[in-house]
Amino acid sequence: MLLALVPLFDENMAVKAYSVFSQKDNFFLDPMMLGTRQNDGATTVEGLELIRTMGIETLSEDKEIFVPLSNISVFSDLESQCDAPHERIVFLLDNTIPPVGMYIDRLRELKEKGYKLAMRRLMVSDFENYREIFRLSDYVFLDNRKIAINKAKSYFSKLYPGIKLCAGGIDSMEVFEALRDGGGYQLYEGNFYRVPVTRGAHEVAPLKVNYIELLNVVNNANFELTRAADIIGRDTALTILLLKMVNRMTVNSGITTIRHAAAMLGQKELRKWINTAVVNEMYADKPSEVTRLSLLRAKFAENLGPVFGMRDKSEELFLMGLFSVLDVILEKPMEEALGMVMVSGDVKAALIDRTGKLAPVMNLLLQYENANWQEVSRLLLLDKMEVEPVNDAYMGSLRWYRDLMYDKK
Repeated sequence: MLLALVPLFDENMAVKAYSVFSQKDNFFLDPMMLGTRQNDGATTVEGLELIRTMGIETLSEDKEIFVPLSNISVFSDLESQCDAPHERIVFLLDNTIPPVGMYIDRLRELKEKGYKLAMRRLMVSDFENYREIFRLSDYVFLDNRKIAINKAKSYFSKLYPGIKLCAGGIDSMEVFEALRDGGGYQLYEGNFYRVPVTRGAHEVAPLKVNYIELLNVVNNANFELTRAADIIGRDTALTILLLKMVNRMTVNSGITTIRHAAAMLGQKELRKWINTAVVNEMYADKPSEVTRLSLLRAKFAENLGPVFGMRDKSEELFLMGLFSVLDVILEKPMEEALGMVMVSGDVKAALIDRTGKLAPVMNLLLQYENANWQEVSRLLLLDKMEVEPVNDAYMGSLRWYRDLMYDKK
């Protein structure tokens, strides 16, 4: 199974929900799935299976999760597949669900059980036929790339004032800002929050300069623990985080100085902690999803190392994922941003030109997080890789992120 989470934002760029995108099998590796077997297990809802297996708190501590239903799975025993709170789950429907009696009755039943409903992939020609389903829906997705979205907004605002509108297909900050400033939308979906910077003349803020210095110190092969400790001491937030973490690790909890804490961790663990914690602090003035994206990419890339036969490249893969949005954070082109931090030539090649030893991992990672399953399947076939270890690598990154965030609280 291939699974990915896609964030949904509000007008303030705060994440309000996640959508689950999935594919049950790799059709390229199993062509029979395109034939008579394509409906095998069709009553199983992959999104609910993910929530049941991982726990809804692993995916999101308190946000709604949008889970797609097919015209077959909508009639399955959904409650038995997942016992997560019904109010946290929004069933995502599309125009393969016909607006006829038996389907409308089933959707009404799901609403009565406390689930929420959302509609997507609708063309303007569908609007009149889906009136009954719209009356049951909590959300409707309007694709900015496929319809006149503002006209559609006026239509729904007038006829269904209780429905929440989700603007989708947003590929740039300019489009997001225009739609946001026009008002009327509750959620926004697209790649706009992670669009690479191509030009920039921004000066790096003083606090970020301190963080960059620290990153360069610890990413030297044989850095001095005392030097790193002294730079950490310039930042109150990092100091508190380090002392809290080390005190949790020690039996007697007697660590009170930064140098002592650094010595307790040792070079390797301190390097990894600093790379993670510093990036988290550097991204504090950006949407929280950028921080999450950076950390998930880091761990996902590291977890993919053995799958690609690069177990010995785990640290470089982690940094590659971690710094993959550095251009967004520093508001500079990637080449210029990476010129400010100490990383290997392989990491630079992968992030700037998508070339070199690490590039295949980065390419698969990007296709995976975009839920571009056809391309993911093709890449797995070319590299003779199975779906399961790749899926395990992604699931492992979700668990790691959950534990990391819970540890901070």
